[in-house]
Amino acid sequence: MENILEIRGLCKSYGDFALKDVTFSLPKGYIMGFVGQNGSGKTTTIRSILNMAKTDSGKISVFGLDSVTDTIQIKERLGVVFDSLYLAENLNAKMIEKQLKPFYKGWDSEEYYRRLKDFELPADKKVGEFSKGMKMKFMVAVALSHKAELIILDEPTSGLDPVARDELLDILAEYIEDENCGVLFSTHITADVERIADFVTILHNGRIWFTGEKDELAEKYAVIKGAAEDIPAGLKEKMIGFHDYRNGFEALIQTDDLAGLPAALEYEKASIDEILVYIAKEDKNERHS
Repeated sequence: MENILEIRGLCKSYGDFALKDVTFSLPKGYIMGFVGQNGSGKTTTIRSILNMAKTDSGKISVFGLDSVTDTIQIKERLGVVFDSLYLAENLNAKMIEKQLKPFYKGWDSEEYYRRLKDFELPADKKVGEFSKGMKMKFMVAVALSHKAELIILDEPTSGLDPVARDELLDILAEYIEDENCGVLFSTHITADVERIADFVTILHNGRIWFTGEKDELAEKYAVIKGAAEDIPAGLKEKMIGFHDYRNGFEALIQTDDLAGLPAALEYEKASIDEILVYIAKEDKNERHS
């Protein structure tokens, strides 16, 4: 598979926070969910991809081009959707098109107005008066109108109502039908990742905790439950985020470590939400140990 995005050994320090050897790739024709707790480094990674943050070391390639030396060429082919509108809110969609059109060789006015109509976005209303869901759809309309080959979204569904979230995910699903395109979207709403992503990258404390196919992640981890006295010797050390309750325990565990599990202990596949929760619990366990 040809990669549309490659990050190798990315490091970036900000005072008491640092990205440490962040490495992952996104193949063409796929959607990657980029998840992690707030403060894990997702936005810093995205800013680095966009050459909005100067990195300490590492290499980022987009479309096979260098993110620093080829940044203008990359941005010509890239669409970005942030969690807030980055366009002039006092202008309407018609005025904004006049501003944007000269910057993109592949700008398609017909496509732009078709998307506005499809997304039910008024061309004569100030975009600052749009609802949050309308603003998200407007930024996607802009990306699609200059034929963006990679769309990067940073918390696009944060604060959206369920209907607006559903509409945005449907738009991305339609977009990715072009197998030459790709989507990287950062979110803390893991249900969106479960629904639409092909790949998942989990960032934790500035490091990659997992990157790979979503189905691989689903098969790799389970939540184990039961009474603490039923845990076999040596198994507790393999658990992640062990939490002991009055009437039992819960923890995350790799499915490879479930062989020979006593019948008294139960387990089920872990959701992405549960994985993030147990990673956070493991941090607390380490701080208190």
